[in-house]
Amino acid sequence: MPLSRPAAAALLAFAMSCGTVQAEAPVLDAALRGQLVDTLRQHLTDYYVFPEVAVRINAALRARQRDGGYDGITDAKVFANVLTADLHTFGQDKHLRVTASDTLLPHNTATSPEQQDEMRRQMAARGYGVARVETLAGNVGYLDLQGFFRLKDAAPAIAEAMTRLVDSDALIFDMRSNGGGDPAGVAFLSSYLFDQRTHLNDLYWREGKRTEQFWTDTGVPGKRYGQHKPVYVLTGPRTFSGAEEFSYNLQQLKRATLVGETTGGGANPGRMRELGPHFAVFIPNGRAINPISKSNWEGIGVTPDIGVPASEALEKAHQLALERLAAARASLRQGAKPGN
Repeated sequence: MPLSRPAAAALLAFAMSCGTVQAEAPVLDAALRGQLVDTLRQHLTDYYVFPEVAVRINAALRARQRDGGYDGITDAKVFANVLTADLHTFGQDKHLRVTASDTLLPHNTATSPEQQDEMRRQMAARGYGVARVETLAGNVGYLDLQGFFRLKDAAPAIAEAMTRLVDSDALIFDMRSNGGGDPAGVAFLSSYLFDQRTHLNDLYWREGKRTEQFWTDTGVPGKRYGQHKPVYVLTGPRTFSGAEEFSYNLQQLKRATLVGETTGGGANPGRMRELGPHFAVFIPNGRAINPISKSNWEGIGVTPDIGVPASEALEKAHQLALERLAAARASLRQGAKPGN
């Protein structure tokens, strides 16, 4: 399943720590630099979700190579960073990224049962992304979710968190440190916030030219939060990919108020591909299409409804929630007066 760049990078880092051969990254010469650039260009041609953009990027990479832009770079990680910067400049896609490692990357990215068990243990140690769940003053719920881990593993933790918060009068989701992950997890969490089956997002995949739709689930573990109580989402520059989708979807559906700073701007999911024994590249092979805006947040980020520094977003959202709840109570009292 394709993932966001941070999630894929985390899986790659884990794979590198499990049974890979320890060896120093090679000192680059002209031949190896050329081979890596050629392989990168071929992967972009074969897999990048926007073929016409791949043509433009490849031409720019070729020109940079021809003009000596990579000459003299012998350090693998420096070269990876330079290529990444060029990909961002030429392609305007923040998911594109070249990675270099001191370890020999595995040719087969499939993990063994033992590695899968260890991955699950590590995910469990991080609470499957659930970093903090509590009820703030005024019966305002708060969920700090720092990643959308693989849904089949993370669903119980998310369900438990939502069960703890279901009786709150307003709810704040903290996405400021969430780098994304499984789009199915985005749909699962969103399902608690709607009473009716709701179309959230589409992903178009280059392979097969197919479109995958994401809707809220008709059934969720425990009780739904429902679609009438106030919801706030905290955002910042580190809000990325799947966390941006969660924020953008709710904003487009007018289900939540976004508070904080503009997000990172990564809408195109993909996967890691090998460039060489010590190199890999994340290439998006899909793109998000919101059913309402018919667009996404790639390269521009999601703009919050209430702009404040990310560090102040929780305090501001809590204040907004308390004010809205107080206004609702005052309205109820006014309506209950005799003669009204």
